[in-house]
Amino acid sequence: MTRWPLPEPMRKALEAAAEAAAGGEVPIGAVIVKDGEVIAAAHNTPRLDHDPTAHAEVQAIRAAAAKLGQERLTGCDLWVTLEPCAMCAGAIVHARLARVYYAASDPKGGAVEHGAKVFDAPGCLHRPEVYTGIGEAEAAELLRDFFRARR
Repeated sequence: MTRWPLPEPMRKALEAAAEAAAGGEVPIGAVIVKDGEVIAAAHNTPRLDHDPTAHAEVQAIRAAAAKLGQERLTGCDLWVTLEPCAMCAGAIVHARLARVYYAASDPKGGAVEHGAKVFDAPGCLHRPEVYTGIGEAEAAELLRDFFRARR
């Protein structure tokens, strides 16, 4: 089986996820791209920051909004290593991200193709395009290794 090279944004998100794992955080990384350029990269930091909202997606959205000087990230794409949870999906909606690319699905905590399916809800204010499975094997391996080491 031929493995295609990962797109640069997903590779950077996986690098951020590995940084999270090295710091004892659940290995999830996210980057935001505008006009082909990565403008923000982040990873989970809830333990480090003592902040349950410090998920990779939220951290990347905050950094991108600060860099652009605006709360709407119209025309920006989010690349993340795991299917966003309901909180992060809500933040994606409010940020008006154009596209979401995520690596691994999360049947337990995900809220895009699983659970709440936030983007499919009748009252959803914005529906980004969603692409899944890019870098899935790499993201799943990071997660498996992280949790295996803690059992």
